[in-house]
Amino acid sequence: MNPHILEKKTLIKRNRQELFHFFSNAENLNRITPPQLGFRIITPLPIEMKEGALIEYVIRLNGIPFKWKTEITKWDPPHSFTDTQLKGPYKMWIHDHIFEDRGDETLMTDVVRYLSPGGILEIIPHKLLVERKVREIFDFREKRFRELFP
Repeated sequence: MNPHILEKKTLIKRNRQELFHFFSNAENLNRITPPQLGFRIITPLPIEMKEGALIEYVIRLNGIPFKWKTEITKWDPPHSFTDTQLKGPYKMWIHDHIFEDRGDETLMTDVVRYLSPGGILEIIPHKLLVERKVREIFDFREKRFRELFP
């Protein structure tokens, strides 16, 4: 089964070093996650972001709490990093964060490869709910970046 791919490009009015530093602080995930997800990091803070770092959180999807555990599987400051779900609500979730200089701004590209639960019927929850929810999360993030980095 081929994963679904969401790609979101956002031009942010900060240099790449500053923006990457923002992402190097796991606590900032709270600031860019929609409040209705009830996102809460349960790994003791601060978390040293590096390849192999493990982060556990709780999120709520449609009111149902899920534990989510990710590993930083690639860490290449200030160019990119990848977090990969080890346990969570998706059958697969691999999220690449790519940062490119654009003068005094940074083009941030999120590429998410994911599969919903459901086995051979995965396309049903994907089309009914998951695809829209994933887009809403990244639309919210884009809005928050504009507020945080005017």
